[in-house]
Amino acid sequence: MNIQIIKKYNKPGPRYTSYPPATFFHDGFGKEQYVKHLEISNSEEPKNISFYVHIPFCSKLCFFCGCNTSILKSDEVVKRYVNAVIKEIKTVSSYLDKSRKVSQIHWGGGTPNAISINYISQIMDALKSDFEFTSNAEIAMECNPAYLEFEDIDQLAKIGFNRLSLGIQDFDPKILKSVNRDPSKYPVKDLVTHMKKTGFQGVNLDLIYGLPYQTVESFKESIKKAIDISPDRLVTFSYAHVPWVKTMQKKLESNGLPTLEEKLAMFDAGLHLLTEAGYISVGMDHYAKPEDELNIAYKNKTLHRNFQGYCTRETTGQVYGFGTSSISQLNGAYIQNTKALGDYMEQIENTGFAVERGYELSKMDRIRRDVITEIMCNGYLSFKQIAKRYDISEQEIIEIVEFSEDKLDEFKADDLIEFSDGILQLKEQGYFVIRNIAMAFDPLLTKSNAQYSKTV
Repeated sequence: MNIQIIKKYNKPGPRYTSYPPATFFHDGFGKEQYVKHLEISNSEEPKNISFYVHIPFCSKLCFFCGCNTSILKSDEVVKRYVNAVIKEIKTVSSYLDKSRKVSQIHWGGGTPNAISINYISQIMDALKSDFEFTSNAEIAMECNPAYLEFEDIDQLAKIGFNRLSLGIQDFDPKILKSVNRDPSKYPVKDLVTHMKKTGFQGVNLDLIYGLPYQTVESFKESIKKAIDISPDRLVTFSYAHVPWVKTMQKKLESNGLPTLEEKLAMFDAGLHLLTEAGYISVGMDHYAKPEDELNIAYKNKTLHRNFQGYCTRETTGQVYGFGTSSISQLNGAYIQNTKALGDYMEQIENTGFAVERGYELSKMDRIRRDVITEIMCNGYLSFKQIAKRYDISEQEIIEIVEFSEDKLDEFKADDLIEFSDGILQLKEQGYFVIRNIAMAFDPLLTKSNAQYSKTV
């Protein structure tokens, strides 16, 4: 890794979990527009359905967190929230074609396993009641191992979950304490062993680098422990310090945050240790075993991405989100629910919807989205392939993304990419600045005053 190159490109930019980014969502988009796009989505691609369930509760709040969550309320509040989510599921489902199949369900938060398994089961029953599932449907949940019991794993398997993602963040108790996070209640290796015995098809471990008290050596120790546990996938997230969005993150500044050089050294150390252990680097921050479907999709240039993370084209569906702050990612629109817990429950109880803002995509937006997605997911772009997908000329694609080859001059000079005959291919070093490269194909960047985290 060339540190000077990384420093050069380390500037604010979108994460491109959607295109256009969520900063373009606006409050002129409401219930009526959502209903229109729910109905339209039945005849658009992808045909499959993905569901997202947001649980906005945590037993305690981690200082680094950028998610929409709050301290776990009384059981009465949780019960009311669960009932609201179930009503929202029923309302949205009434507009969907029941012949469409569900290929993915993802639970996020917050801390989904902070609520009772009985409540989780009730919501899952509502999701299952009207739809058939594909044979390889991925049903996943993000879990905090501090509150995960072995019995919980058994019950989640019976409910139908087949992938769990454990938010380890770091194995060092001192580091976890500095960010107000409890360590795993049981040895993580024992939890993962039990998951595999119980029949889970996939286990993920999530780590974060860039936290107070972390050093290159301490992060290497966390990586080594993770390798010994042998998860199917491992994610090393770069901590995004955005205190202007999440004021609680300011608390971390008092303990000192690693420098850019230290963060990059952590990433580099993790990359070398994981690849030496046989994991394949996939996309920006994911590592998967060679036989994992993510790696296979990556090799075949069919990797995809939504707000829930990387996925394959096979399991990708249009996403219908439920709960506070959840985002529905349809082919023609993005719809986000209100973030306020009380407002969400009241609006759902009254109308079945809690839309706060959204964005309707034009054909140009969709084409730009495909261009950005190909770069961000597969490190590859073919103007010819995109043109064929939309039955238009390559020149029209170039005009829509306002592309000119001189925008790539710096990347080529720094040996980050190859580009010829309308085909872009990232080199190994290019993946470290993939967001910057994608930005060269984004004409909307100049039309937003949004603040973004830095790209590295």
